[in-house]
Amino acid sequence: MGSNSLAGRRAFVTGGSSGIGAAIVRRFAAEGATVVIASRDLLPARALVEETGASVVQLDVTDLQAAHDAVTATGPFDILVNNAGIDQHAYFTKTTFADWRQLLAVNLEAVFATTHAALPAMQAAGYGRIINISSEAGRMGSRGGSVYAAAKGGVHAFTRSIARENGSKGITANVIAPGPVDTPLLRSGVEQYGEKLLESMKASTLLGRLGTPDEVAAAVAFLASEEAAFITGEILGVSGGMGCGL
Repeated sequence: MGSNSLAGRRAFVTGGSSGIGAAIVRRFAAEGATVVIASRDLLPARALVEETGASVVQLDVTDLQAAHDAVTATGPFDILVNNAGIDQHAYFTKTTFADWRQLLAVNLEAVFATTHAALPAMQAAGYGRIINISSEAGRMGSRGGSVYAAAKGGVHAFTRSIARENGSKGITANVIAPGPVDTPLLRSGVEQYGEKLLESMKASTLLGRLGTPDEVAAAVAFLASEEAAFITGEILGVSGGMGCGL
């Protein structure tokens, strides 16, 4: 850390106040980037601001106009990281239209809104890095998470389409697909469903353990750097081999 590989770059990170998002903010700041955190909850975001020197904008990404406006008002940005996400563990027949709308709004439609806002400035500058945090569920499917998996699969297709549309403009677009990562969201699921869930998640990886937010952040920092200038339209699994062979 601390190589200043992102010095002079400006980054917008959604869901940046905890878990993977907070790790990305810390890594970007350590690499010299100026970071704007978009978070619904300002309390942990403010603590991160004090720690890293980032700034924060309060945002509920389900308000698509607000998400669009937040990017345009605080931009332009060289780097956009769509990290905000929610999950729901329920078999499909137990889900409702309201569940679908919420899961799609946070996990997919918000990605549309922020990308739509960030792209014009990137196109004008002839440079941009769009990095969308997805899930291996988007490639593998998810028992008890069909709508979540569908949304993440949509992120994969959308990102590759944006990469095709913007490669000639100096803009790359890639996906990070984590497996089970030790975050507050995962821990809340374990509290609800028990330690068996934790053990099954560990067993789903070839390495037999959970990932860490810092391990995901390292991959994001790489894709944001000049070292990844020839990488676009890709889905990079940071999942301990969970998606091996896909």
